[in-house]
Amino acid sequence: MLKKKKISLKVGDTVTMISGFYKTKTGKIIQINRKTGKIIIKGVNLKFKHIKPSGKTEIGEIKQFETYVDHSNVKLNLN
Repeated sequence: MLKKKKISLKVGDTVTMISGFYKTKTGKIIQINRKTGKIIIKGVNLKFKHIKPSGKTEIGEIKQFETYVDHSNVKLNLN
């Protein structure tokens, strides 16, 4: 059984990345998963998904979306 992680962040808070590829980037928190201790930040940790066309009349596309970051890799901005 997983315990909920204690996270002192809320949705809408502005945070700064303190480690990883997106170090020093800032953004607002969109979503928090308290079971795993992960958060989604607007404009940080962007991934791409290639989607094939499912029919003859449809076209393929590339979607860009944010993925989860561990809460220990961010710092709350007090501004």
